[in-house]
Amino acid sequence: MPSVKSSRVHPKYKTDYRVRNWSEYEQGLRARGDVTIWFGEDAMANWLAKPSGGPGGPRLYSDLAIETALTLRAVFRLPLR
Repeated sequence: MPSVKSSRVHPKYKTDYRVRNWSEYEQGLRARGDVTIWFGEDAMANWLAKPSGGPGGPRLYSDLAIETALTLRAVFRLPLR
């Protein structure tokens, strides 16, 4: 059994793709991972954490912002960084 998978299409009938416009090809590769996300006004107003008045350093982001980031991480299978 060969260790490398072979294509099911015979090489005689396989289509050759040649890049003729490199600048357009590069632009397409960059745009491939582009995702636009819209947030509502209420989400933007509650994005930063309110002062708690308790001991310790102030929190920068609200629970809403943290939950949104973790949801996007789960949806797009991103690493936690």
